[in-house]
Order: sequence, then structure tokens, then C-alpha cells
Amino acid sequence: MDRRTGTSLARLGLTGEDAATTLRGLGWWATDGPAPGCEEIMWALARSPDQSLALRAVERLAQTAPWPAIDRALRTDRGLRGRLLATLGSSTALGDHLVGHPDRWPLLADTAERGNPPPDLARRTANLLRAVGADPAAPPPGTAGGARASLTGAEAVAALRTAYRDELLGLASADLAAVGDPGLPVMEVDDVAAQLADLAEAALSASLAVAAAEQDPPEELRLAIIGLGKCGGRELNYVSDVDVVFVAEPGGELTQAATKLASRVMRIAGEACFEVDANLRPEGRQGALVRTLDGHVAYYKRWAKTWEFQALLKARPIAGDRELGAAYVEALSPMVWQASTRDDFVTDVQAMRARVIENIPSEQRERELKLGRGGLRDVEFAVQLLQLVHGRGDDSLHSGNTLVALAALSESGYVGRDDGANLAASYRFLRLLEHRLQLQKLRRTHLLPAADDIDGLRWLARAARIRPDGRRDVVGVLVDEWQRNARRVTRLHEKLFYRPLLSAVSRLAADGADAVLSPEAARARMKALGWASPEGALGHLRALTGGVSRAASIQRALLPVLLDSLSRSPDPDRGLLAYRRVSEALADTPWYLRLLRDEGAVAQRLMTLLGTSALVPDLLARAPEVLRMLATSSGVQSPELTRDPAEVSMALRTTVARQSTPEAAVASARSYRRHEMLRIACADLLGLLPVDAVCTALNSVNEAVLAATLDAVLRAEPERPAVLSVIGMGRLGGGESSYGSDADVMFVCRPAEGVDDHTAVRWATRVVERVRRLLGSPSPDPELSVDADLRPEGRSGPMVRTLASYREYYARWGEVWEAQALLRARPIAGDRTLGREFTALIDPIRYPADGVSAAAVSEIRRIKARVDAERLPRGADRTTHTKLGLGGLADVEWTVQLLQLQHAGDVPELRTPSTLHGLHEAAEAGLISAGDAAELEEGWRTATAARNAIMLVKGKPGDQLPRSGRELAAVAVALGYPAGGDPGEFLDDYKRVTRRARAVVERVFYGWSED
Repeated sequence: MDRRTGTSLARLGLTGEDAATTLRGLGWWATDGPAPGCEEIMWALARSPDQSLALRAVERLAQTAPWPAIDRALRTDRGLRGRLLATLGSSTALGDHLVGHPDRWPLLADTAERGNPPPDLARRTANLLRAVGADPAAPPPGTAGGARASLTGAEAVAALRTAYRDELLGLASADLAAVGDPGLPVMEVDDVAAQLADLAEAALSASLAVAAAEQDPPEELRLAIIGLGKCGGRELNYVSDVDVVFVAEPGGELTQAATKLASRVMRIAGEACFEVDANLRPEGRQGALVRTLDGHVAYYKRWAKTWEFQALLKARPIAGDRELGAAYVEALSPMVWQASTRDDFVTDVQAMRARVIENIPSEQRERELKLGRGGLRDVEFAVQLLQLVHGRGDDSLHSGNTLVALAALSESGYVGRDDGANLAASYRFLRLLEHRLQLQKLRRTHLLPAADDIDGLRWLARAARIRPDGRRDVVGVLVDEWQRNARRVTRLHEKLFYRPLLSAVSRLAADGADAVLSPEAARARMKALGWASPEGALGHLRALTGGVSRAASIQRALLPVLLDSLSRSPDPDRGLLAYRRVSEALADTPWYLRLLRDEGAVAQRLMTLLGTSALVPDLLARAPEVLRMLATSSGVQSPELTRDPAEVSMALRTTVARQSTPEAAVASARSYRRHEMLRIACADLLGLLPVDAVCTALNSVNEAVLAATLDAVLRAEPERPAVLSVIGMGRLGGGESSYGSDADVMFVCRPAEGVDDHTAVRWATRVVERVRRLLGSPSPDPELSVDADLRPEGRSGPMVRTLASYREYYARWGEVWEAQALLRARPIAGDRTLGREFTALIDPIRYPADGVSAAAVSEIRRIKARVDAERLPRGADRTTHTKLGLGGLADVEWTVQLLQLQHAGDVPELRTPSTLHGLHEAAEAGLISAGDAAELEEGWRTATAARNAIMLVKGKPGDQLPRSGRELAAVAVALGYPAGGDPGEFLDDYKRVTRRARAVVERVFYGWSED
């Protein structure tokens, strides 16, 4: 350590084993501190994003001939120190380039002190043209008499690649200078992006010069390269495809020569510098690579789609014949600014954005800087949409550059000044992160490092000049800044297009002013409330309020309140559609609108339900009478909404028993089940039932439907050569059914006196198959799938067995997992006596007197590990998968079941099919601590409630929590989190609870020590 300065290798972040040795070898470090004259070098090295990476690159550079000159300059040239060490710690690719071409080191020296101006487009173009042996003073390549290279083929590609990397090295070092030395100038991200676009132009010009030398096109051929996308907007990334369109004159026989020339340009640039993408040309990949100007104009006049005009917004000539390029832009520009008059213009633009988001792999959406929610593309789409809408009459908006256009929108009053400034600041921050990520290996990427990649996040934070703030380290600051900017972009994006003037729709409805509003004003007002499809929403409103009927009058009075409630729900479009469907279904029902008018709580609750859940509207269309249950009396909720499950079961079976045929009985049972599922869902979403009560209620309904169906089929049988019992398994047996649960069962029969086993089993199998077919047949009512796969031998085994057959199977072939499955076995329908006999048969198997052997415990653990590894869907997030995730349902249930297998022989209280009851009894018996039991119970309840919420929100079963977006927000609301809040709070809570449950599972189930 330097006692005078307090500088040590640890303080400098150089903690590698060989750091001191390497630094001494370089002459930068003495025994106890920096060598004389090297302290500034050491601090510049310490500020490098990855000090070890930078030091390894310096060590390699020290083996090259120019090193003595470099070393001397580093001791005196502040700019060189900052640029070189920041670059070497930021980019392995540029470090490799410099080591391979060490004579290029002056590119990083302080150009201001040497009197050299920074490179501009002309200088970069001249440098790259000279690299391939073309004359920069000649007319541009692609024009008559244009410059041609003296190098061709692989030699030209290699020379261009080196020259391009040289230019990139100089630019990146200037960009990173302030990282290595805070006293050096900061280069704004938009300036960097503009210079990268200049460099791309220069590279294309040089590629065209090489292609012309190779192809020797006719002298009269003119070829212009039009830049689109980020290059066209002068906002290019370090690593990006360069989007282009080729236009050539004259056409005819020369078109083939132009196409060959353009193809060769793409190949040369692709091998030397970057990919050239011409897929935005007319007709895309299937279209001609090169067209004449008239050919382009004809296509855009007749065939172009909205997104193609949006792409042309950034079009500008970037290489080749500039006069021809200017003519192209002049001819097509008027069409761009008329695009907003096309039918469904806004819908098309937004649909394209939605498709981009949908195509992002789900596991990457939270890390996507460019395409994710609140990312760069949100800003770009917002700006482009406003440009296209307002640019028709305002030439000041005609810029292809996002930040320039955003400033013009703010200046002209189309965007609030504060909103514009905030959006620009967030855009610059996101682009900075994108630039740093791409610089690291010169690869195209927009993904932040994963949350568990702490080293990657720390490197990115340092490369972006982020510093600790006293409360958080650089990683914490980076993550918070990314999330804050993404949220701000999302909020401003919605504010610009969907949520201005929330009172507008309310005034529309309250004043009954639909007739005097223009379509544009009405759409704007619907957008203000957040409808994704304002045209569709207006159609619903017209249908609800049209005419002079009393119902229409009541609807006009109701809609201000209803729309206000819906606008704050996770999915107002779906909610309004469902409301219209219910209103039309009950058009002739006098109590319906009166109920909504007189019972404000009913209307508000209904909008909450419809705007949150896809399941509720599906069920409500055929069971609207449940709405009456939403009413309150003196602030007390209707008891009908939380009926006793036993009472419901009895009422269902009594109703079904009145039907004369099995088909009528099953139709009645399934209709009743629809009604009850809707009632339970409403109570659940309104927070009136705890999760275990929801499961109990659903389970009771499923049992009753199964029992009533079996009874109806048996009544229709002329003879009964056997008695039949249905054994509930899985969640059905445990009394823990969810909204999407199948009915897991096994079937056992006993022959009547004088009937052989074969005849009895064949008859019972026919009865069982009819029950399954009736419950699963197509119907407007939800099916109840009867799943018998847990039976002996699974799907390949007989559907029905006798008691003797079960006894023989379990005695000879039963495995430990089957004993585990039997822990939830419980008679639920059919002959009660036979059910009790089956229970007596399996009790010694599932509750072994001496517990289970160590080998069996190991087998259970092995099976659990295999299930976790093989059944988790590809791409699923184990931290938020409610069934197979860490601390999820399977973790808790297997833990309780292992305790039952080990101890239920000695502890009769453990003999229960219920997970929670078994957990409570295990704690009472001292088999698990009260604290561990509480953690497991909270994990089970949380995962079960989340799983139910997924079904409520999506309308279909699922185990994976949504990662973001409306569905995640809806799941959070369904679980009682506030509407409009941050759904990330719910995710944090879920992960915290399940993480604690998993810790208990690792100790109790797997036997892992806390060490």
C-alpha cells in the first residue's frame, strides 16, 4: 500500500491472484504502491468497467513492438489513459483488435492536444475508401465515373474490416473516455449514434467501390442506397443490421447488372462490417432487390401497407448516387405523410407493435431493453405515430431521428414539454445501456444480464458510469434506474395515446351526447379510458344506449359509473364486451337494470369482475342470475355468495335426481356446476372466501356432480351385476380442487352373488366409460374431465378392478410412489360399504406400521427430483411456477406426504388426505416445528391462490404466473392487490413466501443441513 495516498490493489479493485505480478512486470506497481508516475494510470485502470479484463489486455499489448511508446504516452496523456483502459475493460472485441493491430494505438490518443478535429462523415468515408484503394476525390461510387477500389475479393474485405474496426475503435474510445477519467468530455449517446450512422455510410460507400471494381457495371448505370431504420435516422447502434433499399437507373437490361452490384455490396459489407438487410424493400424478401424509381413509386401507390410507410419515415440517401437518392425521397415522402388518412392507420401501427412484443421469448421480456414493455421501441413507436398523425400538416415533424422528432413534437405542442423531456431522458438512458452491452463483444444484443448475473450487471453499471448512491451498490442503482425508466416510458406512452382527459367519456355518457360527437372525438375519448379497441368499444356503447327505450335511457344514466370503473380494471375491453353480452341476454328481464341502477355496489362489483376475469364472463353468459348475489343489505354481503358446501352438494344431487334420463341428469348437473363455479369465482375475486374454502367449495361441487352422474347412469341400468365405488385421488381426494382441476379417481367393483369377476368388471367398465363420456361431452357448460391414470398400471391397466384384484396388485407389484398416491385416496361416490372396504384394504399400504425404509425415502426423493426436472415446461420460471416451482404446491405436498408415510403408522392423526390437515397434525406431533409448518402452509396457500387466480384471469388452467403485462396485473388484482398498483409487488411477495417454504422443504424433505 502507498502510505501517502492510501492506494492499494484491493482498493483499486484488482484482487486477482496475478494482478500484482502483472503490474510489477509492467512497471506500474512497486512493492507497496504505484510506481513513480503511475498512480494516475492505476486510478484509470481502477475506473475501468472490468479491471481484470483491462489488465489482461494490457499484458498482451505489452508484448507488442509499440508498447514502449504506449507506456510512455500513458504516463503523460490523460486522454489516452482514460480511453485506452476504459475501452479495454469494456470490449473484448476491440481489445483483441488493438492487440492484433497495436500500431493503431494513436487513434486513442488525445486528438484535441494534437490539433486534429474529430472524424466526420467526409473523413470516415475517405479513410475507408483509401483502405480499399479507391480515390476519395473521385465522384462517389455508384455514379458515372465513380470511385472504384484497387483491391478486390478477400483482400478488399480484409482491408475494409480492419479499417472499419479502426474507426470503431476510435469512436468507442471517445465514447468511453469519461468512464476511464471523469474529467474527460462526455459524448452524448445521440452523438455516438449519429457518428455510427456516418461510419455505416462510409462502409457502404467503400463496399460499393469494391463491388464496382469487381462487377465492372456499365458506365451509365446509377445505383443509390437508401438508408432506413436506425441508419436512416442517424441513430445507429454499435452492432445492428443496416436496413437499406436499392434504387437504380436506368432500368431495362441494366436491372440485372444493378442487382448483381447491389448483391455484392451486401456481401462485402456483411463480411467486413455489418449485416445489410434489404427486407424492407417492396414485397420484402420475395420482391426484386433493385427497382427503378418509377417501380418504387408504382408499388407504394398501389400495394404498400401502413407499416411500410412507417418504415419510409426514416428514409434518406446514404451511399451511391446522391441525386438519384434525393429523387427517391422526394417522390415517396408525400405518401408517407398521407399514411395517417388510411383506414385503421392507428390500429395497424399499434398491432405491429403488439406483434413485436408477442414475439419476444417470455423468459426475456423483463430483460429486453429494445422490444420489451417500456423499452426503446415503445418510445420510437410513440414518436413515429405522433409524427405520422400530425406531420401531414406540420413539416417541422419530418425527421427520421427519434430525439429530433420528439423535440419538434414538444416544441409544436403535440407533446407536453415535461413529458417530452422525460421521454427523451429515458430513451437516452436505455440507448446508453444498449450501446454498452453491444460493445462488450461487438454482438447484437438488447438483453440486460440476468438478475443472478451480478458480475455482468456490475460491469454494465460501471460501463454506463453509474455509481453507488450511498444506499445501494452499483448493481442496485442500475436495476432501479432501468426499472424506473422502463416504468416512465410505459406511463408516458399510455398517457400520450390512451389516457388523456378521463372525464371525457363520463361527460359523453352523462350528457347523452353521442349524436353530436364526431367519430374522431369519440375515439379519442375512448382511448382516454384505456380501451385497446376504441372503435369496438364505441360499437358496444351505441348498442347499449341507442334508441329511445327505457332500457337505453337507464343505460345512458349508468354508463358514466360503469365506464369509470371499467377503465381502472386490468382489461376494460373484455369487460365492456361482457357487459354488453349480459345486458343483451337480460334485455327482457325487468330486475336486471333496476338492480344495477338501485344497487351501486352490484354495478361496481360487476365491472371489477368483468374487467379482471375471463372466466367470469364465460360463465356469466349462461348464469346471469348470480348477479343478484352481488347485492348487499346494510353493508352486509348476501349469504348466498358464500353458501355452505354441504348444502350446495345436497341441493345439486336432489335437482339432478329429478331428471328422467342420464343425458338430462348430466346436463342439469353440469349447468348447476357452472352456476356454482361462477358463484365461487365471484366470492373469490371479491375477497369473501379464503383459498382453502374456495378449494373445499369447488371440490364439493365436483364430488356432487360425479356422484349424481353415476347415480343417474346406474338408475338407467336394467341389471346391476355388481356394486361400484368411486375413489377420489389427487386433489379431488384431498378436498383441494382448483377451478381447472380434473377429477382424479379410481374405480372398484364387487360382483353380486353368483356373478363372476369378469362379468362384473366388464359391466362396471361400461358404466364408468358412460359416466366419463357424459361429463366430457361437448356442451356449453364446462366439462368435468374424469382422469383415472393413477390406477394400477396407469393408462395400460384395467379401468375397473375388484377388491381382490387391487389386493393382489399392491401385494405383488405396488411401488412406493403408488403408496404415496394412495395417501389421498377417499371414497366419494357409489357404494359406501365397498368404499370403506377399499379404504381398509389400502390403509396398511399407505400407513405402514413400521414407516418406510431409508431406501424408499431415497426413491421418493429421486422421483421428486425427476418430476421437477422433466415436467417443468420449457421456458418456465421455477421461481413463479405455482405447481412445480420452488416452494410451490408439489414441494409442500410431497413434504407432508413423506411425513405421513414415515409416521402415520404410529400417529393416527396423520391419516388424512388433506395437505393442510396433515401439516397441522405433523406439527402437533412434533414431527416438524411450528415455524416450519407455518412457512409451508403459507407457501401452499399462496401458490394455490395464485394458481386459482391464473384460471380466473385467463379462463383456462395454468401453473405459470404471468411475467408482466395486463395478465400479471389482473392476477395481482384477483389476489387482492390494488388495481393500478405495481404488480411487481405481488411477484416479490410470492417469491418471498415460496422461497421460505422451499428452505423448509430442503431441510425436511431432502434432509439438507442449513450449512
